[in-house]
Amino acid sequence: MSEIIPLLLCLAPHLSATTLRQLHHVVFAMLCIPKRATILGLSRWSEKGGSYRTLQRLYHMPIDWLAVHWIFLKTHLISPDKFYLLAGDEVVEAKAGKKTYGVGRFYSGLAQRVIPGISVLALSLVDVESRQSYPLYVQQIIPQSLPEPDVTPKAKRGRGRPKGSKSYAKPEPVLSPLLQLLGQMIRTIQAQIAYLQVKHIVLDGNFGNYPSTWLVQQTNLHIISKMKRNAALYLPYSGPKPKRGPTSRYGDKLNYQHLPQSARVTSRNEGHYQIETYRLQLYHKDYPNLLNVVIVVKTHLLTGKRGHVVLFSTDLTLTAEQIVDYYSLRFQIEFNFRDTKQHWGLDDFMTVKPQAVTNSINLAFFMVNCSRVILKPYREHDPDFSVLDLKAQFRAQRYLSETIKLLPQTPTPDLISRIWRRLARFGGIRTRTIDDFAA
Repeated sequence: MSEIIPLLLCLAPHLSATTLRQLHHVVFAMLCIPKRATILGLSRWSEKGGSYRTLQRLYHMPIDWLAVHWIFLKTHLISPDKFYLLAGDEVVEAKAGKKTYGVGRFYSGLAQRVIPGISVLALSLVDVESRQSYPLYVQQIIPQSLPEPDVTPKAKRGRGRPKGSKSYAKPEPVLSPLLQLLGQMIRTIQAQIAYLQVKHIVLDGNFGNYPSTWLVQQTNLHIISKMKRNAALYLPYSGPKPKRGPTSRYGDKLNYQHLPQSARVTSRNEGHYQIETYRLQLYHKDYPNLLNVVIVVKTHLLTGKRGHVVLFSTDLTLTAEQIVDYYSLRFQIEFNFRDTKQHWGLDDFMTVKPQAVTNSINLAFFMVNCSRVILKPYREHDPDFSVLDLKAQFRAQRYLSETIKLLPQTPTPDLISRIWRRLARFGGIRTRTIDDFAA
């Protein structure tokens, strides 16, 4: 645990000495435990001082997790000289029973159906240069009952525009509870991300609509997202000014089967496919302003089958390559979700009370950032060194520590190092390549 203590010293101003000591034990146990990261399981793998009651107190302790995530990132992983994006997404994890705080029925992309479980909305900083995502702010989505539908019949209006009506500005959209939470989270972290001058947020197709765009613009950020493949987009009107009435802003409707060749930016062949990229500034009748739209068309050269993806941004200065690249970086947050479930206990925790559930979720995301820092020296020698290899190293250290206690005489340091490397080979994948620097 000696290598973990220096990493967490930056948190000392924000955590009490007792909480920080308990966090040391949890982080070390997380790095050792092979599966089922419950409080009881972690207490078995922690060293002296990390009893079940000690860890239980940490899980029920109120912690300012936003400050913990930000200070750790600022100290170890981010630099103001680099370019960052803000990425947001929702992750759903199945949970059995009805006592877990926030449990409800949510749509799971992995299961492709609605499942009972918990839902978490996460915001991450994405380093464009290193192409990695760092969790920054995590909030649990609490299920809400749907309001009673209004069955009062509305009075029918006559044909045509009502007499005396005037043009008016587009009204503010009605925000769903998910969007309200997203807006609250973005405003909460704006003081931190101002330090990095973040200007764009990348969201998946679930947020590719006008309410989400309006919300993001209220926070002085630009959105990068995906529209439906059949979105009704219009070219700006370029015809003559009519003799009477205002000039229309909408021109011809975009035909995805016959895109203007003047808008084609790139075209390349990959195997039996041709991939073309088009960039246009278009209108959508749900949006008040022009949108920077990029359409990626993929055509099978043998069969002629064709598919396309519609990406858009409110930043009209971005190039087609930047929009495609930034949106592809959004998937880095999915790797964060995978690690929290596979390695750091988001799939395993069994706490049920509100504070304990909040701490369990945030500990899983904190371990994503913590493991990135610990992995750095290993990956300098082996870029493919994985989280499983790292956990094998710490697990071997724990086994060796317990074994040495039973020996009548402590072995020499050289023998201890050789035993440790031999033990680490059993649980890792690429541990054989680190023998020279593991000692």
